[in-house]
Amino acid sequence: MTDTSAASPREVRFGYFLVPNAVDPLLETAHRVESLSLDYVGIQDHPYQGRYVETWTLMAMIAATTTTLRVFPDVANLPLRRPALIAKAAATIDLLSGGRFDLGLGAGAFWEAIEAYGGSRRGPGESLDALEEAITVIRKVWSGERNLRLDGVHYRLAGARGGPVPAHPIGIWLGAYGPRALALTGRVADGWVPSLRGGILDLGPMVQRLDDATSAASRRPPDLRRILNISGRITDGRSEGAFDGPVDQWVAGLSELVVAYGFDTFLFWGEADGQLERFATEVVPRTREQLA
Repeated sequence: MTDTSAASPREVRFGYFLVPNAVDPLLETAHRVESLSLDYVGIQDHPYQGRYVETWTLMAMIAATTTTLRVFPDVANLPLRRPALIAKAAATIDLLSGGRFDLGLGAGAFWEAIEAYGGSRRGPGESLDALEEAITVIRKVWSGERNLRLDGVHYRLAGARGGPVPAHPIGIWLGAYGPRALALTGRVADGWVPSLRGGILDLGPMVQRLDDATSAASRRPPDLRRILNISGRITDGRSEGAFDGPVDQWVAGLSELVVAYGFDTFLFWGEADGQLERFATEVVPRTREQLA
């Protein structure tokens, strides 16, 4: 693939993708992530899953019991959450944690499950229209201004009062894949947070669309954060896939994602015993060394 993005202009950061299983030691795991000097914990938001705890409550608990760890929904389920209240909750966690919250946001998926929980089914175009309106609502509420108004198709503000203002400029990172979703991301979002599906080369067309959309909006592609969830295994044996193999392979793969695709943050998704520790103590320092 042609190098469309150049190396990330930011210090590369690392984190852990935490699955909110109610039977798991979730707070203990988050504390381990922090003790291993990782930067982020991202938590998926699927409220209709009976085996999961509620994501926003968990994020608040993690923020309250850590001191350096940054937290974000990976990504928030917009069809089941009103954007004005998403803004309020996000600003609250950010204020109380000293600026350690960012907002991953998604247009929705698993529509039958969303309907079962009382949400409305939306088609692809409708869901993206709603997502764009929601971003406008959220940023208006964060402004702290009075008499906020929006007469949208999906969401309204009718003289609302904004606030509180977050402790830092919260990034809105979109989980986007299709051409129109990537165009929206490049035009209005602060970051992109996909999950790796397949090999590294599968990201190429999406990165190109994102770069094109960002440039078309008179923005610089490097200004958009690029956060990648990576599901895989760290092993001592031979390679079984792009991110299913030894540490050397992981270091090379992550370095390529930074240099050729402009990614600046990686969240590891590996739930087997010892995988989190191996990522933090073996993969991360060697990747930092390689990039330096």
